[in-house]
Amino acid sequence: MRFKKEPGLNAGSMADIAFLMLIFFLVVTKIEADEGINTRLASNQETPIIDINKRNILQVSLNDKNEVFVEDGVAEVEELTELAKAFIDNNGDGSCDYCDGKQLATSSDNPDQAIVSLQHMRTTDYKFYVTVQNELIKAYNELRNEEAIQSLGRSFNELSSTEQKEIKKKYPRKLSEIPLASN
Repeated sequence: MRFKKEPGLNAGSMADIAFLMLIFFLVVTKIEADEGINTRLASNQETPIIDINKRNILQVSLNDKNEVFVEDGVAEVEELTELAKAFIDNNGDGSCDYCDGKQLATSSDNPDQAIVSLQHMRTTDYKFYVTVQNELIKAYNELRNEEAIQSLGRSFNELSSTEQKEIKKKYPRKLSEIPLASN
């Protein structure tokens, strides 16, 4: 008995097709960037204990229900930037440009001594935490930009690195982040 030999499948171009598909997917695939907070973490060195006047600390607390408490009152996230600016910027004499010329009992002694303390529970929603932190950082950025325009006539981003350092000395970002103990 004689068997008929069937013609074979030519697989020579299969490697070319696989290589072209690999290149296609490498080109069209979008690689997601890491998300999160770009913050320099504290070193493991001992932190010296410093006596800080309570008046110079603005306490912002977050709970697990996505509520914001500033000092002893409830605040909206949208209000945080202006509240922080009023606390930080007091022209060095307890008054501020955001307070209609009135001296705030809750403002810091001067911008160099102002500390914003962001306290949160471990169960606080991460996106909510980032939103609140962004509003607080926005306050510092706006104050620096306003100072740059007022004193140098240009926005903060247009300044040289030396000029930016001088503005940052006047409005240093002092943002303390503390996790609260959960019940």
